[in-house]
Amino acid sequence: MSNTSTTPQLLRVLGLSTGILLVASSMIGSGIFKKIAPMAETMQDGGDILLAWLLAGIISMFGAFAFAGLATMTEEAGGQYEYLRLIYGKFFGFLYGWTYFSVIGSASAASIAYVFAESVNNLMPLGNPLEAWADLNIGGFIYPFANSGVKILTILTVIGLTWINIRGVKKGGALNDITSSLKILGILLIIALGLSHGGSTDAFAHSGPPPVDLTGLGWYSALFAAMLSAFWAYDGWINITFMSSEFKNPRRNVPIAIVSGTLLVMLLYLAVNYAYLNILGIPELQGINAAGNQIAGAEVARHALGNAGYFFISVLIMICTFGATNATIMTAARIYFRMSQEGVFFPSAKEVHPTYRTPAKALKIAMIWSCILVLSGTFDQLTDMLIFAAFIFYAAGALGLIIAKRRGQITAKTFGYPWMPVIFILFCIVLVGNTLYVYPKESMTGLLLILVGLPAWWYFTRKGVKELRS
Repeated sequence: MSNTSTTPQLLRVLGLSTGILLVASSMIGSGIFKKIAPMAETMQDGGDILLAWLLAGIISMFGAFAFAGLATMTEEAGGQYEYLRLIYGKFFGFLYGWTYFSVIGSASAASIAYVFAESVNNLMPLGNPLEAWADLNIGGFIYPFANSGVKILTILTVIGLTWINIRGVKKGGALNDITSSLKILGILLIIALGLSHGGSTDAFAHSGPPPVDLTGLGWYSALFAAMLSAFWAYDGWINITFMSSEFKNPRRNVPIAIVSGTLLVMLLYLAVNYAYLNILGIPELQGINAAGNQIAGAEVARHALGNAGYFFISVLIMICTFGATNATIMTAARIYFRMSQEGVFFPSAKEVHPTYRTPAKALKIAMIWSCILVLSGTFDQLTDMLIFAAFIFYAAGALGLIIAKRRGQITAKTFGYPWMPVIFILFCIVLVGNTLYVYPKESMTGLLLILVGLPAWWYFTRKGVKELRS
């Protein structure tokens, strides 16, 4: 973006502390409160569950270091879209940006906002005003009007947060700082409860017959399934890169924020999952999973503090998911803004609001699609599609770091190069393959949405197959 342009430009006003909290806020949403219950059912052992969280955290750190290196490449908005465009060409960058729009970013905003609405519903039942239409479906698995009270609040949340972010990046950043600080404080209180608790005798014990063969390859498959749940909770460390053009000294501050924020979250996640296991133990966590409509974090607090604890955790989940939705909405629109500048997205998305200096049209377009996705499926369906699609492009980004280094596009020193990005790439390949095997329907749906980028590319460029070679 040219600074001499007479058109409104985005403002470079965000600092390092906001960057670190933005990374944390993008990562800490609903997963840390929900995912240990299905992990307890799959792994059957507390030590294995903590191992899954640790390995997922280490792999996420490897990815964070790789993308910290990529962040020294450019100061433009768009983050991973921009890196892939510069390294692999315009088409591959577009394919990532389209996937982020159609699956990763929009589904993330929709699903996190949905859990926010579920948390509100736990405290103040929202009812089901469209119950008469609840059985209407598409294909037998999409029920747009089921649980309509929660879905209506979800859509209103997405619309409200979009409005806040249109009115200025500093407003969105300030909201992020407040919610992030409250999240971290609340999780620290849960950790303190867990450490002071006497402990469950079954905290790290096997319980009952395993649902799958947990010997040999069966154990590794179960571990990867558990790590898939953990990766949903870790996902979001890359989001800050989308806003490089609005950070002061982005070549320094963005890489530091990615690594620092990811490390902070990994330590919090390990400690809070130990607290869950110490307070409840495997059998009770399995019961929570079997119940289907309970949130593990809330039941842990209820066990430790009674109904007051349940209320506390419910409010904390509301804060976490509200903040994570805000962070996702704020960051994702910058990809579409940059794509539009490059001529591969809706032309209006590159417009900057003349008063608030934000990508207002890009924010509105993302809002509309997220609201559609709210109606399209459940939380777990959306997140399974999200992780599968995200890791395909994470691997491409880490490989891109190696390519860019060899070309001389990146000259800054990168910690752990080249072994960290190589390990990260190999793990991404294994995780994507395992996800295809364990969740074939969700994975193929995610893959289909990626391939929808082909006609979308033709639509935006109007040049057809010839552009595929550029």
